Amino acid sequence: MEALFTSTAVVALAEIGDKTQLLAILLATRFRTPLPIILGILVATLANHFLAALVGASVANILDGEWFRYIIAASFVIMGMWTLIPDQLDDLDDKPTRFGAFFATLIAFFLVEMGDKTQLATIALGARFDQIIWVTAGTTLGMMLANVPAVFLGHELIERVPLNIVRFIAAALFVVIGVWLAAQTAGWV
Repeated sequence: MEALFTSTAVVALAEIGDKTQLLAILLATRFRTPLPIILGILVATLANHFLAALVGASVANILDGEWFRYIIAASFVIMGMWTLIPDQLDDLDDKPTRFGAFFATLIAFFLVEMGDKTQLATIALGARFDQIIWVTAGTTLGMMLANVPAVFLGHELIERVPLNIVRFIAAALFVVIGVWLAAQTAGWV
């Protein structure tokens, strides 16, 4: 259950102000049909994060060793620093899509999430916990907790939530997890 709760918290906080959350707002504004957008986010996230958790767990099993656990710990600290950098949604245009809201969301979310900090965090969480299903469930739940309100509330949510404070909290959470893992590996806790 630790894998589920940690994964949910890490991704939900890291996702606030992330480009995929901005994408959710853009798609909600464009299509004005929340259910297909939410389902597209869910399916894209399940697929993307399952593969990421699988990669993390597989690499952890192959590279099991103290030095690898320090690398995973350092990756959480790096993610924390990366979280402090605001995302922008520069690479999407306003051209209408020939696909419906579900497929447009599915394709856009899957592609935009590639190499994103939440995908890399999912890889690190998969390596840390070696519980692919719980990590995938947690990171997907975190994505949904952050993006479903964005679909319904759109720009109003972004204007009222102090993103700098949320980014700082998310960054601190990543750093704390990294330091905790390093301390565990060193035998200090």
